[in-house]
Amino acid sequence: MSVDSHCNMAGNGGRGSVDYPSLEFEYGDTDGYTAELSELYSYTEEPEFVTNRRCFEEDFQTQVQGKRWPDLDTAQQKAYVMRLLDGLEVVNRDKRLRVARAILYLAQGVFGECDNELDVLHWSRHNNFLLYQMGMFTAFLELLNLEIDNSQACSSALRKPAISLADSTELRVLLSVMYLMIENIRVELETDSPEWKTTREAFKTELSFPVHSDEPFALLLFTMVIKFCSGHAPHFPMKKVLLLLWKVLLFTLGGFEALQVMKMKKREDLCLPPLPEDSIQVMRSMRAASPPACSIELIEQQQQKRGHRSRRPLMKQDSLDIYNERDPFKNDEAGVDEEENDDVDSGIEGELDLMERDAIIQALPAQRPPIERLCFPKGLPWAPKVRQKDIEHFLEASRHKFIGFTLGQDTETLIGLPRPIHESVNTLKQHKYVSISDIQIKNEEELEKCPMSLGEEEVQETACEILYRAMLYNLPQYMIALLKILLAAAPTSKAKTDSINILADVLPEEMPITVLQSMKLGIDVNRHKEIIVKSISALLLLLLKHFKLNHIYQFEYVSQHLVFANCIPLILKFFNQNIMSYITAKNSISVLDYPYCIVHELPELTAESLETGDNNQFCWRNLFSCINLLRILNKLTKWKHSRTMMLVVFKSAPILKRALKVKQAMMQLYVLKLLKIQTKYLGRQWRKSNMKTMSAIYQKVRHRMNDDWAYGNDIDARPWDFQAEECTLRANIEAFNNRRYDKPQDSEFAPVDNCLQSVLGQRLELPEDFHYSYELWLEREVFSQPIRWEELLHYQ
Repeated sequence: MSVDSHCNMAGNGGRGSVDYPSLEFEYGDTDGYTAELSELYSYTEEPEFVTNRRCFEEDFQTQVQGKRWPDLDTAQQKAYVMRLLDGLEVVNRDKRLRVARAILYLAQGVFGECDNELDVLHWSRHNNFLLYQMGMFTAFLELLNLEIDNSQACSSALRKPAISLADSTELRVLLSVMYLMIENIRVELETDSPEWKTTREAFKTELSFPVHSDEPFALLLFTMVIKFCSGHAPHFPMKKVLLLLWKVLLFTLGGFEALQVMKMKKREDLCLPPLPEDSIQVMRSMRAASPPACSIELIEQQQQKRGHRSRRPLMKQDSLDIYNERDPFKNDEAGVDEEENDDVDSGIEGELDLMERDAIIQALPAQRPPIERLCFPKGLPWAPKVRQKDIEHFLEASRHKFIGFTLGQDTETLIGLPRPIHESVNTLKQHKYVSISDIQIKNEEELEKCPMSLGEEEVQETACEILYRAMLYNLPQYMIALLKILLAAAPTSKAKTDSINILADVLPEEMPITVLQSMKLGIDVNRHKEIIVKSISALLLLLLKHFKLNHIYQFEYVSQHLVFANCIPLILKFFNQNIMSYITAKNSISVLDYPYCIVHELPELTAESLETGDNNQFCWRNLFSCINLLRILNKLTKWKHSRTMMLVVFKSAPILKRALKVKQAMMQLYVLKLLKIQTKYLGRQWRKSNMKTMSAIYQKVRHRMNDDWAYGNDIDARPWDFQAEECTLRANIEAFNNRRYDKPQDSEFAPVDNCLQSVLGQRLELPEDFHYSYELWLEREVFSQPIRWEELLHYQ
């Protein structure tokens, strides 16, 4: 990936202005196909590739002597897979594990028969389609259920002082095969045959709409997450479970582009105008802005400021002004950067990690490189939007001012108002945006008011609807469990005795004895945590986006439980680190990544080769995780004043401003959105000291007409009872869930049979062995229960 790097050196007195490089990063549903496959395996699992191959070849040679797997035709390959399926049904655990390893070797691409990585990927894809067509996924699902319920393995793991890779062997083999099957079948290629396309749709339907069980496959994985976090199954390989869960949701629900298509279709069905623009394309075309000044420069500026207090001429602010042409010959002789004055004084942004300081000093160039003159398009990137509520507020204020009374929610009557107000209302209505959520909330209010006359609501049985219904009753526990694991995997978390152990599936049986082995394990552990953060952030974002499209109150239910589980301070804690170090981390050893490591002779690893890492200027998964977490934070706080106040109370502004150092347009956009919603609460002095950030918000973030974010005069900035806001929302969510999903319990409108004869005459289905315990039941439920005669009086 290419990186456009240029560090600026100020021309006066040799003062340095460090500018981080622009990152050529393209956000998507996932990383590259090979990268996603390689992240399934930790480096400590490397010896198991050879074990899988040996298990396959020992069995294969007894059946097909003198032939290789690629030499067999399709019929022979199917016959051999059928034989492996039979082998999975044996009682002996060791024999069953050997057969499962042989199947895993097939899913991994029979690398012993391949000369290069492309061959491995080709055969892996071919074999996984074949394995699914032969019913292998269903067989592995049954084995997975057996392993989850294996109380012996759980109790054995609980008794051990330290859990290692060996405790999760069977589970890791099963989950690896299922992951490879889902990932290979999920990814579409132009060269796919019609048969494979049909197979993909069948697999998607099987995962989304279960036939053999009442719950989708994703719910089984959520159950594993809860069991792990509760401490009942500490040996579960959580990284593999979370990766598989994420890919199942991505496959069954659809990625970001599929979501955009679904959103457009739903708007069309609701007779709403089309979206003003494709948000994905707008963000991809945006350019990154230069970040605020770094801390070293600010400290030096403070010292110079104390040295001489002469007035300096006002300079044009353009470090974040991406739409102005920059003059390469202009002298950067500027005064103290007002952007960071408050942060230097407070010490929050002024403190700089010593390692980061050394890295910045080394990065300073000897002279200033030339800067190209660029012409940027005029205008703002987003079409402005107006809510119905905004028009009502504007008219209410105008009528109160000019007429002296208001007309409630009437937005049509403009009698008595001056001509400029008429024009303003017309402009607001031109940019009025009605969201799908607005329609859903309005429909819900009508259904609550008139349940009898409107009748039953028609609910479309989508994959998202089935998943929500299955998750509903344990949803708070699912969210708490995911956030617990996210906290344990965050780089800012300190090791505590009471925190959960997420390293069970990366630590070897024998701990390293040499420095080299320790370095390798250290890289592996950091990589392991990064992959966990990546999968949790991606699956939470997917859930929020799909539930919001399906029904706004499903989204609000998940959001509220995330907030109750302290998701907002957790994400802020995650960003309260040297974010550039996290994004440029080199926690990978490319020669040990699948499939490179299984087709090449591995060079002898040295401390130097481990320290170098890969050649990329940034880590894709870490930047992806950061953007996902910022998007989640935006979704939780948007239009929620109580949650916006949480951002203010937790002093998120300096933390978020440090994240602007990452020169990637999409990440900067979501940081600026979070800063925009709280500017009105941060006070006039903060806005005055951060004019460059305010300018960047104006240029990059969508405008809401009549939104007084830059001045703080907005009605929303007044102190409200924020607790009441959350309580009202919670009552609406509970009413929605009760109406749609608790129908048997909601008996308010159900007919009641008051006739004694018909009630006693009903036939009840009793258990077959009930007559054995009849006397005991009679004693417990009838004779020992006191008769409360006074209660009869209430029914008279």
